[in-house]
Amino acid sequence: MSGDIGKGATKEAVAFAARMVADRSRPPGFLQLAGGTNSHTIDVLKRLGLFQSTSISGVAYGGYARKVVGKVLHKMFVLQDSHLTSLHIEQFPCYLLEALEEAVALVGPIKSYGVPRSLYLEY
Repeated sequence: MSGDIGKGATKEAVAFAARMVADRSRPPGFLQLAGGTNSHTIDVLKRLGLFQSTSISGVAYGGYARKVVGKVLHKMFVLQDSHLTSLHIEQFPCYLLEALEEAVALVGPIKSYGVPRSLYLEY
């Protein structure tokens, strides 16, 4: 399942995780949500009391994270000469900063931090 398709995907991913947490016959250890995760995942985990619980140890964003950061990469590619094949985001500080801000906005709530002030640079 992909998180790209919206809230429904994350509800299914979290519902499956909740069933796994409750299943006493599951293998021991922590769970990591993957497949169907997106920007709604943390809110749904919080509503169910599963956020930062002792059973769920992480969230893998996969395709959704690629989509979010990919939008920045696409803008970089479109604004540059699109036939160039050796573009590197490090060569474009404004795009690098935007991609980092998007990534931190996605994982920040899990890691309990916001966008570091050091990312706010003047260009």
